[in-house]
Amino acid sequence: MEGGEYPAAPLNRPKNVPTVVRQGGGQTWTDSSLLEWDPSHFRLFVGNLAGEVTDDSLLKAFSKYPSVQKARVIRDKRTTKSKGYGFVAFSDGDEYFRAAREMNGKYIGSHPVLLKRSNTEIKPVVVGGKKGTKDGRVEKKKKKKKGGEQKNVLG
Repeated sequence: MEGGEYPAAPLNRPKNVPTVVRQGGGQTWTDSSLLEWDPSHFRLFVGNLAGEVTDDSLLKAFSKYPSVQKARVIRDKRTTKSKGYGFVAFSDGDEYFRAAREMNGKYIGSHPVLLKRSNTEIKPVVVGGKKGTKDGRVEKKKKKKKGGEQKNVLG
């Protein structure tokens, strides 16, 4: 391959791969990047991050807490520029609460950060194949209150 050529990306997404189903703004989508996070960890949302903050510098800012496990700055996929927020995970709940109290408003890079509890639940599901999906959307089963009939609803 010459300088600007890249191998062709597969056109179809693999089927029966674990992912996490997300919902917001009336839309439903899958996000497999959430599988990188341990669901048993306590996660903080870190807002108002300066553009120069990296995953490593965010992790270093919280390194005084021994149970810190991971830090990630969220970036735009196309430009790789920081979106101004990130997440930090702790294995110990007491240190998570202590970090939230002590680090809120502290400067990381050139901005004071805003800390909140991350409210995204990590529930892996397998999307694909025949059962449970239709046209790439997740099919949910809802029961009527009376009569016990099941009704399939596309989310």
